[in-house]
Amino acid sequence: MGLGQIGVWHSLLTRAPVADARRAAAKIEDLGYGTIWYGEAAAGREAMSTAGVLLAATREVTVATGIANIWVRDATAMAAGAWTYGEAYPGRFVLGIGVSHAPLVTSRGHDYSRPRAAMSAYLDAMRQAREALPMEAVPPPPVLLAALRPRMLELARDKADGAHPYFVPPEHTETARGILGPAPILAPEQAVLLERDPATARRIAREHMGPYLKLPNYTGNLRHLGYGDDDFAGGGSDRLVDAIVAWGDVEAVARRVDAHLAAGADHVALQPLSPDLRHGVTQLAELAPALAVRPRD
Repeated sequence: MGLGQIGVWHSLLTRAPVADARRAAAKIEDLGYGTIWYGEAAAGREAMSTAGVLLAATREVTVATGIANIWVRDATAMAAGAWTYGEAYPGRFVLGIGVSHAPLVTSRGHDYSRPRAAMSAYLDAMRQAREALPMEAVPPPPVLLAALRPRMLELARDKADGAHPYFVPPEHTETARGILGPAPILAPEQAVLLERDPATARRIAREHMGPYLKLPNYTGNLRHLGYGDDDFAGGGSDRLVDAIVAWGDVEAVARRVDAHLAAGADHVALQPLSPDLRHGVTQLAELAPALAVRPRD
């Protein structure tokens, strides 16, 4: 599986018109980024069908769900969907899955009281479902977990192919690698913003961070890393904003990527903070040379 060292995570790929998403995916591929990631939120397109749209719009780049919500489809459907893309686009699909967040899950009528146990049972059910599929000639796509805290990281190590942490600084990457060990894939997301003015950069960063700081999964993980109530107030302290969002010039962003790689990441998925897909792709084009991302022929 070729994730490449640097990829792109963009939420607007599931919200912009399909034609715009296709053009953006093709441009990201041409720039030379290794993997295209996208999320699955209540207001966006369904994750597995979005993979088909992006895979069909590109030639070589890997497409990854970051993440597909386990409460949206059962384990048999998830396994079968992943197998379909594994057969249709060999080596180009990665299945990132996660337990999502309590408000999004309970609104669907599910019980969120034991998310780790739910994920463990789901992975077992996926494995059983794969055994019933005609997969002899098709290696199953890698499965990565949206793992933040130690117990979910242990599950990513023991029952999956690795982890795709979101909304994390490099110190989390170091902790995650220590728990995962050397073999599993570790592919953190990193928000980035090409903006040199501190006040402007932090204002945009806080607009991005605000919704996430209302979700206990993220604040609990940050508390585990040493952040507290003062850091979560007002959209995030300067210390927290600067840890979560890499802002500044291309060299500043490159240093943050290097910090994740030095801490043990195999791959870093850059999320350009942008009002639209075109602006995000423009930032990615500016960043590519500093990250040694080379255009595809």
